[in-house]
Amino acid sequence: MTDFVDAWQAWRDSRERRLRDPHGWLAITAIHWLDATPERFDDAPGTWCHDERGPVVVLDEGETLTTGDVVLAAGSHALGQVDEDGTTYSFGDATVEVADRDGRTIVRPRHPDAPILSAYRGTPCYPPDPAWAFAARVDGDQVMFTYDGAEHRLVAWPEPDGYLWILFRDATSGVTTYAAMRQLLTAPPAADGTVTVDFNRAGNMPCTYTDFATCPVAPPGNTLPFAVEAGEQDPARIAGDGSGH
Repeated sequence: MTDFVDAWQAWRDSRERRLRDPHGWLAITAIHWLDATPERFDDAPGTWCHDERGPVVVLDEGETLTTGDVVLAAGSHALGQVDEDGTTYSFGDATVEVADRDGRTIVRPRHPDAPILSAYRGTPCYPPDPAWAFAARVDGDQVMFTYDGAEHRLVAWPEPDGYLWILFRDATSGVTTYAAMRQLLTAPPAADGTVTVDFNRAGNMPCTYTDFATCPVAPPGNTLPFAVEAGEQDPARIAGDGSGH
């Protein structure tokens, strides 16, 4: 039990470090959707638009954007086509992400003094309990496990490193956990298709904390008919304001 709790605590500490990252999800100050009309934003340098070349930024004198060894200075810069992962540019102590979302370009600045990050006071969790770690097996794109005598199936997506990613809802959703969903990452399945589904490591998606995230939704079939009282809770609901953010 001690090893189980220690491993869970290490996971939770890692989660909190990522949430408190000065350029993480809580540091986002806005999400700007580009079109053909040039527009300047308060939280990022330059005037931005999107044309047949992709995203374009025009920087004034004294403004720069840096990515890797490339420094963009005053003038017009066509940034080229971007994918969902996008490109991150730095300026001062802040960054700006330029990425594609369903054929549209977003510009998403991140600042260490962002209001959401400054107000963050931690994410509550259910106490770790080995009873919420299930032996499961993989069948195609589904993970199957048994709870209270019944078999349950969850659609899972393979990650490049062999891990499985699951989005799910349960009877705690909208009560003590975020209403839309939580996420869970399993270890790579064994050669015989078995895998552990540990709901103690069910975590919040970025949209739990900010309206500036573009999260997917859980498949309709990934709603469990019981309360998964394990993993991360919704900070806003636990605080009692019911706002969700």
